[in-house]
Amino acid sequence: MKSTLAKNSFKRGFAAAAAAFALISGPALAQEPIKIGAFLSVTGPASFLGDPEQKTLELYVDKINAAGGVLGRKLKLVSYDSAGDAEKARTFAKRLIDQDKVDVIVGGSTTGETMAVIPLVEAAQIPFISLAGAVVITEPVKKWVFKTPQSDRMACEKIFVDMQSRKLSKIALISGNGAFDKSMRAQCMDVAKNYGIQIVADETYGAGDTDMTAQLTKIKNTAGVQAVLNAGFGAGPAIVTKNYRQVGITLPFYQSHGVASKEYIKLSGGAAEGVRLPAGALLVADGLPANDPQRAVLVAYKHEYESHYKSDVATFGGHAWDGLMLAVDAIKKAGGTDKAKVRDAIEATHGFVGIDGVFNMSPTDHMGLNLSAFRMLEIKGGDWTLVK
Repeated sequence: MKSTLAKNSFKRGFAAAAAAFALISGPALAQEPIKIGAFLSVTGPASFLGDPEQKTLELYVDKINAAGGVLGRKLKLVSYDSAGDAEKARTFAKRLIDQDKVDVIVGGSTTGETMAVIPLVEAAQIPFISLAGAVVITEPVKKWVFKTPQSDRMACEKIFVDMQSRKLSKIALISGNGAFDKSMRAQCMDVAKNYGIQIVADETYGAGDTDMTAQLTKIKNTAGVQAVLNAGFGAGPAIVTKNYRQVGITLPFYQSHGVASKEYIKLSGGAAEGVRLPAGALLVADGLPANDPQRAVLVAYKHEYESHYKSDVATFGGHAWDGLMLAVDAIKKAGGTDKAKVRDAIEATHGFVGIDGVFNMSPTDHMGLNLSAFRMLEIKGGDWTLVK
């Protein structure tokens, strides 16, 4: 009898405890954070990309949470420093997927890192928004992969349009041997004929090279060259810029959007004067007309970032803002974090005003930007100016 009473008492106690746990854990489970995963080149040779990206994600995750989160849930940023290393990027992406169980990944500062993790995110079927520039990231389209920066092909096209306006048709290329550099060089070679551009010299340099005067001297001695384009990012373009002046080349000089930060100007010094490059409108946000559709977003981001970190804004941080906000917008539209629904919502993005441009994604376009997302800038007096 006592045994039966004890059993019944235990059952009632267990049921009560289970009910109490359900009451407590139900709302708690409903309020589990939305996990935003990231792997970024915060340190290493590409830190000028990853550092502002990391800072941007931290700033705006905190800002969103302070405003109540997303769908009543807080965001949780789970971020790793891949230091620009593709193998580290793979390791961290696998950890984000298998151990951290993130809902979406926003990251990949470089093309090399991004390409290394694409097979993982495709197999895991998790939305991935890359912050790297090469066109190969989204062409051909990969179902779960998107990107925010303007592509290297677009950069070539924007530069060639500007060259046409200056009646420049014979050019020299000089590029690094990194993944982005190689991709942009290939894209420029491919689209040059569409703009009546003839490439009459083609030189390269290594990632560790500290002097490119030999390559630039060859370019200087090549007959018919009217302008020079450096396809690259990192420290290389700053060295090329200094050497360009040192060997006495006075031809118009173009850089890629991969150097669109004040760090490039600082590293290049006075040698950067007159250099032109395509970049997002962020660098000249305050000079945009009041009716520019991006102006309000750009000015707000610039002010918030610079006020918080006491440092100049960089276009690369803008890539991260776009990646995070596109993910948040998609989660809202999907009504939750179901990965397939979030993926579909990102792909259906239309008219989203971001830092890099106005995004219009589709099943055949996982970047969603056109040439209007680029502005042609020229460095004057150690600062960016808009080429009219």
